Amino acid sequence: MQLDLTRGNIRDHMKTLAIPATVGFLFHTLYNVTDTFFAGQISTQALAALSLSFPVFFMVIAVAAGMSEALTALVGNALGENDKPRAAHYAQNGLLYGVLLSVVLTLAGMAAVPVLMHQLGAEGSYFEQAVGYTGTIVMGTVLFVFTFFTNALLNSGGDMVSFRNILIVSFFLNIGLDYYFVTSGFGVTGIAYATLITEALSMVYLFYRLRRTTLLNGLRSFKLDLPLFWNITTQGIPPSANMVFMAVGVYIITYYASPYGESVVAALGIGMRIEQIALMPAVGINMAVLSIVSQNSGAKRYERAEEAVKVGLISGIYISLIGAAALVFGGGYLMGLFSDDPRVIAEGVLYLYVEAAIIFPFVVIFIYVALLQGIKRPKFIFYLALARQIVLPLLLLEAISHFFHAALAVWVAVGVIVTLSSVVVWWYGRRELTLIKQTNGLFLR
Repeated sequence: MQLDLTRGNIRDHMKTLAIPATVGFLFHTLYNVTDTFFAGQISTQALAALSLSFPVFFMVIAVAAGMSEALTALVGNALGENDKPRAAHYAQNGLLYGVLLSVVLTLAGMAAVPVLMHQLGAEGSYFEQAVGYTGTIVMGTVLFVFTFFTNALLNSGGDMVSFRNILIVSFFLNIGLDYYFVTSGFGVTGIAYATLITEALSMVYLFYRLRRTTLLNGLRSFKLDLPLFWNITTQGIPPSANMVFMAVGVYIITYYASPYGESVVAALGIGMRIEQIALMPAVGINMAVLSIVSQNSGAKRYERAEEAVKVGLISGIYISLIGAAALVFGGGYLMGLFSDDPRVIAEGVLYLYVEAAIIFPFVVIFIYVALLQGIKRPKFIFYLALARQIVLPLLLLEAISHFFHAALAVWVAVGVIVTLSSVVVWWYGRRELTLIKQTNGLFLR
């Protein structure tokens, strides 16, 4: 499926794109929960070894996701201009770029894994399990990167369904594979084997779907385009940095929450998982807006890009109201699914109250970040992420730590930062869209 998003009803396109993306990411989250569950069946040490893999694995995902989003924007713009040969040229060079990127990430990851595991305190059998799992995952980097890049090309043509379908299949297959490898004595490394098998299946299926589009036309006359590699890199650094800064930001928040005790830290960890589920529809809207804006930016139909943003914001209001209600009225029940400690539940409920208030600011950030990527002006994303995830939390949380002595102050401070960031990116995104429309002889309504 390859949709022409420069024509037709924007609301219909938003539903067609956002709903499959949301469902897909829901199953992706459940996939990760499955791995955590089976690691816990092995031992606490195995569960901890799985957790230690997060920094390495997240860095790989951050780089792959950021660079693939850049490819979505570039190819989407070419498709919007109805320049299918150029779109195919970008797509094929992008896939080669992905393969080369995976080699670099694999080599860097393999060198870093033993060092990072030691720094995180792994020793003896704990170290062996951590290195075994993480090293196995890193060896399959090419599978993850190629899956991201292939899906990015499908997204540029409006296909969100293929990724949704394979994520659902992978979730159920992963349950069976995890059970087989764990009960067969492979330990935590067996969970890594299950992950690589399902990722390989995803890669093959998505490539099969890609072959049914026009993006692989003329493959036999492929021409290497090194300047395009640099273009992908410069376009991809801001969204990649955004994800990396996100991981650093979580560490900073945890650091300032930790003095209030283990219960607060546990509540934070559970609360963030619940929050991620509440924000999944917003992630779906983010992907839909990126695809729609990319094609219409290429077609110079900026009024449709503007409409996509408005439709996304209106949808975001409904999503925010439903999500906020779920967090406020069901927060205690949801926390109780993960812990029976009364203090953990109480602290988690306070966290979810604050998060309920900032779901819509998150939606605004997601939508306008997608807009800036779609019109190929992503540099501001880097500075926004740096300020929102690192600079402002360090300054504000350090200040309030001297005046307030409750974890709620940390949650509120984070809420203020997110809200302020949403206002700033809203203003900047509208300004950039106004400038680009004026440049092309159009005017903002």
